[in-house]
Amino acid sequence: MPGGWELILIVLVILLLFGAKKLPELARGSGRALRIFKTETKGLVDDDQPDASKTPEQREIEARNAEPPSVADDAVTREQRDTSA
Repeated sequence: MPGGWELILIVLVILLLFGAKKLPELARGSGRALRIFKTETKGLVDDDQPDASKTPEQREIEARNAEPPSVADDAVTREQRDTSA
């Protein structure tokens, strides 16, 4: 385990590399990534378990991926295709 002086030295090197303005942004990004990783690993379930253990976000994503595209979406796609030619 690093001692007190080693920790201070590590913090100073990090400050020199990234700067004081970037550190909060890096910490926020790391926190978000860790939170996403945690929810994804917590949401992993076997096929034998029911969907009740899934988070609402996972259910919403699965529902969006499962539903076929609507007629309005298809019309917009055709319009975009027609105007790009």
